[in-house]
Amino acid sequence: MRLLQLIRLYFYVCEIYEEELQWHCKRHTKNQSAPDFTDQELLTTYLFGVAYERRFRIKDIYDYTFHHWLHCFPNLPSYTAYNARLNRMASIFPVLVERLLEKYSKQNNEQSLISLTDSMPIITCSGSRVGKVARELCDKGYNSTKKMYFYGVKLHGIGFHRSNCLPVMEFIQLGPASEHDLQAQRQLLEQVPNRTVFGDKAFSDTELKEIFIESRGELITPIKYKKGQPIIDKQRHKAADDLYSRAVSKIRQPIESFFNWLIEHTDIQRAAKVRSLKGLIVHIFGRIAASLIKLNGL
Repeated sequence: MRLLQLIRLYFYVCEIYEEELQWHCKRHTKNQSAPDFTDQELLTTYLFGVAYERRFRIKDIYDYTFHHWLHCFPNLPSYTAYNARLNRMASIFPVLVERLLEKYSKQNNEQSLISLTDSMPIITCSGSRVGKVARELCDKGYNSTKKMYFYGVKLHGIGFHRSNCLPVMEFIQLGPASEHDLQAQRQLLEQVPNRTVFGDKAFSDTELKEIFIESRGELITPIKYKKGQPIIDKQRHKAADDLYSRAVSKIRQPIESFFNWLIEHTDIQRAAKVRSLKGLIVHIFGRIAASLIKLNGL
């Protein structure tokens, strides 16, 4: 069974590599243009280790490949070379995620008029320490759900709603931990006209809601009281507001489940072992790609 999964994944990687991925990691030196251990083999071993064996450390993926699949990959290099090449191919993974999202969307034929949006933290270290990794993108932020400060980034997502199923993700992007969810996604949200989008309280913005109305769409969020609003006014409408907010949260629940599923199956939220920006890109988009490979049945 595992051998068939490995072969199927390898053929898919080879196909998409020839179509597009090769242009995002093209080598410009003759000596390195055709390595014995190919890029396709490197991608296959990494994605297979995360997706099907749930091995999340690169060292564990390498050791697993060495001890179980060396007969399929006889030119497997040293661990140091394997890790270095994986980081050099970081630019491939966001493109691979984009293609896998397109493939999954076509398979499920989802173009719903209802979308869900949410975000989650990717933590490189706790807020009590000074983050020194990937400072080009990472900074200090606060997570209201976990009630903690952290260093890292935020993973933002917008997906099509499906009843009793995980949403089909349409957009996935990274942003600094300190950036407000609304600010990070505003540009994306302005590009989804004629659609109803459900978000949390962070997306309660009058200006953005008016933009949706003008485009025959709607932005729906739980009730967020205005600063300085009289207590008696809050109490008068509390019962109705609570019912409305719970209804909105129930509709939004699938996208929260998607992020929880991603954490459970790839351990994506913990990035304490990352040591560079390229390593962070591999960590995040490599694991998203691995999860989408399972969803696509590859």
